[in-house]
Amino acid sequence: MEQDVKLISVIVTAYNIEKYLPRCVDSLLAQTYEPMEIILVDDGSTDGTAAICDEYAQKSSFIHVIHKENGGPSSARNAGLKIAKGNYIGYVDGDDWTEPSMYEDMLGACRSTGAEIAICSYRQVGEGAEKSHPSGKVFALSRQEALELYISGDPQYHIYHSVWSKLFDRKVIEDIRFPEGRKSEDIMYTTWALTRASKCVFLDTLYYNYMVDRRGSIMNSRLHERRFQDEIPFWKEQREYLQGLGMQELAEKAAYQFYRKMVFYYVDFRDRGMQESGRELIRMLRGEKQEIKRIYKKEFVAAGDRIRMKLILFWPGGYYKVVKAYDRFVIPLRQG
Repeated sequence: MEQDVKLISVIVTAYNIEKYLPRCVDSLLAQTYEPMEIILVDDGSTDGTAAICDEYAQKSSFIHVIHKENGGPSSARNAGLKIAKGNYIGYVDGDDWTEPSMYEDMLGACRSTGAEIAICSYRQVGEGAEKSHPSGKVFALSRQEALELYISGDPQYHIYHSVWSKLFDRKVIEDIRFPEGRKSEDIMYTTWALTRASKCVFLDTLYYNYMVDRRGSIMNSRLHERRFQDEIPFWKEQREYLQGLGMQELAEKAAYQFYRKMVFYYVDFRDRGMQESGRELIRMLRGEKQEIKRIYKKEFVAAGDRIRMKLILFWPGGYYKVVKAYDRFVIPLRQG
């Protein structure tokens, strides 16, 4: 291999997705970049997924297969990392698919800007999908800029925590592994990676196709458990990690975004009829009332969020009624 030619390893997690996996692998085989290696990790599937993986490995020397006991996405990705030889690492969920020039363009952006992580926009597909309006532009970002955008959830530069929208220089993630036995593991993995990279580049093009609302997917099962045992602890760990690095303002912004998410979670729980989950979340927020007051005095906190937080802490049921009334009457008027 010539010195300036970089190998990209793409790790694909696959568990009981025989219906979707061929589309995913075909999209990777259609990539315009070479050389690539595709690592299919069969995470203990009980349907035809394992056989499909083996069939593709027989057809292409670029494909390697790992069969392992079921351990979840983190375990599968870590298994793929153990054998990956690439200078750059990408991740794909086996029920999603990629656009042909995704990795060529992301690597090209890394080379032209000196970035160690490339991040792209993505298209949601399926029931409940949200429309995207990408600009097609490329933005070089410093470490601080990338972290600010990631923490704040800026809608223009949507740096989502999921690793499948990213290409990582191996040197940045060499010592990082996914936390096993928990879901929403991407939250901390992406946080760790972004703090290690001196530069990032954001490509506002829809290179990745993300399946939403797939029946039986991990993201749609055991919502209470996922949020209280995985997401909420990870968001809190993110803040503590940033504090440990001396990034105090970023840590406080992370806390602010965490509390904003909790307000959304409360409404979502109520919409789904999960009343006890909603009550547990309110108890958690009230237990952190003093810290919330401190954070919400910061100048970066929006005035509307201050009002929403005061109301939900004082009268959660009333806040929910206000939100539903707004959705029913105000939003249609604005759209009309």
